[in-house]
Amino acid sequence: MMQYKRYIGKVEFDTDADILHGEVVGIRDVVTFQGKSIAEVRRAFKQSVDDYLDFCRQRGEQPDKPY
Repeated sequence: MMQYKRYIGKVEFDTDADILHGEVVGIRDVVTFQGKSIAEVRRAFKQSVDDYLDFCRQRGEQPDKPY
Protein backbone atom coordinates (compact mmCIF):
# COMPACT_ATOMS: atom_id res chain seq x y z
CA MET A 1 0.00 0.00 0.00
CA MET A 2 1.09 3.55 -0.72
CA GLN A 3 -0.13 6.83 0.71
CA TYR A 4 -0.22 10.29 -0.85
CA LYS A 5 -2.29 13.29 0.24
CA ARG A 6 -4.20 10.95 2.62
CA TYR A 7 -5.23 8.71 -0.31
CA ILE A 8 -4.19 5.06 -0.23
CA GLY A 9 -3.18 3.06 -3.27
CA LYS A 10 -3.29 -0.73 -3.43
CA VAL A 11 -0.98 -2.39 -5.97
CA GLU A 12 -1.08 -5.86 -7.52
CA PHE A 13 1.13 -7.59 -10.06
CA ASP A 14 -0.48 -8.87 -13.26
CA THR A 15 1.61 -11.86 -14.33
CA ASP A 16 -0.11 -12.11 -17.72
CA ALA A 17 0.62 -8.49 -18.68
CA ASP A 18 3.86 -8.31 -16.64
CA ILE A 19 2.78 -4.99 -15.14
CA LEU A 20 1.97 -3.49 -11.76
CA HIS A 21 -1.49 -2.00 -11.54
CA GLY A 22 -3.37 -0.43 -8.73
CA GLU A 23 -6.27 1.62 -7.56
CA VAL A 24 -7.04 4.18 -4.90
CA VAL A 25 -9.00 2.49 -2.12
CA GLY A 26 -11.37 3.96 0.43
CA ILE A 27 -13.28 6.23 -1.97
CA ARG A 28 -16.35 5.72 -4.14
CA ASP A 29 -14.78 7.11 -7.32
CA VAL A 30 -12.57 4.86 -9.44
CA VAL A 31 -8.96 6.04 -9.68
CA THR A 32 -6.44 3.63 -11.21
CA PHE A 33 -2.76 3.66 -12.15
CA GLN A 34 -0.10 1.31 -13.52
CA GLY A 35 3.61 0.97 -14.13
CA LYS A 36 6.34 -1.48 -15.07
CA SER A 37 8.53 -0.80 -12.02
CA ILE A 38 8.02 0.18 -8.40
CA ALA A 39 9.32 3.69 -9.08
CA GLU A 40 7.04 4.03 -12.10
CA VAL A 41 3.93 2.82 -10.26
CA ARG A 42 4.66 5.23 -7.37
CA ARG A 43 4.87 8.16 -9.81
CA ALA A 44 1.70 7.00 -11.57
CA PHE A 45 -0.15 6.76 -8.24
CA LYS A 46 0.77 10.32 -7.26
CA GLN A 47 -0.09 11.60 -10.75
CA SER A 48 -3.47 9.83 -10.67
CA VAL A 49 -4.34 11.37 -7.31
CA ASP A 50 -3.31 14.83 -8.54
CA ASP A 51 -5.30 14.33 -11.77
CA TYR A 52 -8.34 13.22 -9.78
CA LEU A 53 -8.15 16.28 -7.52
CA ASP A 54 -7.70 18.60 -10.53
CA PHE A 55 -10.64 16.96 -12.34
CA CYS A 56 -12.91 17.46 -9.33
CA ARG A 57 -11.75 21.07 -8.95
CA GLN A 58 -12.45 21.81 -12.64
CA ARG A 59 -15.96 20.41 -12.31
CA GLY A 60 -16.61 22.29 -9.08
CA GLU A 61 -17.13 19.04 -7.18
CA GLN A 62 -15.76 17.93 -3.85
CA PRO A 63 -13.42 14.94 -4.23
CA ASP A 64 -14.22 11.85 -2.21
CA LYS A 65 -12.32 11.87 1.05
CA PRO A 66 -10.63 8.64 2.11
CA TYR A 67 -12.33 7.00 5.03
